[in-house]
Amino acid sequence: MDLTERQEKILSLLRGNGQVEVEDLAEQFTVTSQTIRRDLGNLCDLGLAVRTHGGAKRIAAVANREYHDRRRLRASEKEAMGTLAVSLIPDDCSVTLNIGTSTEQVARALASHKGLVVLSNNINVINTLIGTGVRELILVGGAVRPSDGAIVGEDAVEFISRYKVDYAVIGASALDPDGAVLDFDAREVSVARAILRNARTRILVCDSTKFERTAPVRICNVTDLDYVVTDDVPPFEFQEAARRGNAEILTIDRSNDGTNKRS
Repeated sequence: MDLTERQEKILSLLRGNGQVEVEDLAEQFTVTSQTIRRDLGNLCDLGLAVRTHGGAKRIAAVANREYHDRRRLRASEKEAMGTLAVSLIPDDCSVTLNIGTSTEQVARALASHKGLVVLSNNINVINTLIGTGVRELILVGGAVRPSDGAIVGEDAVEFISRYKVDYAVIGASALDPDGAVLDFDAREVSVARAILRNARTRILVCDSTKFERTAPVRICNVTDLDYVVTDDVPPFEFQEAARRGNAEILTIDRSNDGTNKRS
């Protein structure tokens, strides 16, 4: 489910104020209290807020939301981000993709490429690319996490370290304006770091809601990346950090001229 413009603004208010009240929002947006309650209910269902008596408060992020909920959030933007990300990847090369709903969209967009060698710790990515024009699919070895099809842990890190690929594509659970790229599970982070270490070109695919969340484990900094693909212009501080590291930021087309934005 994509968020409406009003729900996006409510999220922004939650980020800034920490808490919102139904009646205040109804007055601000000139809608009924029932409409605001539905908006808050949707945000809470997606794990973006917690209901309070008379309103909602910002969620204290200590764990990630359910995987199927993440798939629903900003689905159309993630599809566009996947298309933009694969424009950086040629045919006849090697690619590693990690776990995540955004990297799954990259895999779907890669289905039209030819001659790829694809390595992933994401069973969903491998299933997406079966029967396409890829030359070889390599599933990382290790224990499978039932909740999302991820293969994480030291066995996965060791497996990935046997390879050196042309392109790495990773997702993340949170982004800090200072340039930190973050996630919740230290085992998952270890795999993401191994993927980045063993790639020539490193791409992060992350939607802008990740700036509204926090997570405790650092994957890397934006300065460690070559490209960041997202759906909206990041905070200025993040852009400055990217420039210092020569990381290029690409945002999906939201205009009528069909031109994707670079910063």
